[in-house]
Amino acid sequence: MKILAVCGMGIGTSILLKSNAEKAAKDLGLDADVEVADIGTARGAASTADVVLTSGELAAELGDMGVPVVVVDNFVDGDEVRSKLGAALEL
Repeated sequence: MKILAVCGMGIGTSILLKSNAEKAAKDLGLDADVEVADIGTARGAASTADVVLTSGELAAELGDMGVPVVVVDNFVDGDEVRSKLGAALEL
């Protein structure tokens, strides 16, 4: 499974989100590869992703990605990331 963590520049907050997504995937028993992307390259990168994690603001900019887009309010809250990822994947 591929998870895409998206932030505005693809270097700061997406790294935090990537770390929490990796932990969440492990907790959920998923074999997942988590990659980061900036808003500009997210569409291309999403073509090979199973799910996208991002903020509400960026989710609105991304629009329909063809895969579930999970809005995370607090990128450093591992419980939120795990809960929302699990819900999106119906686990």
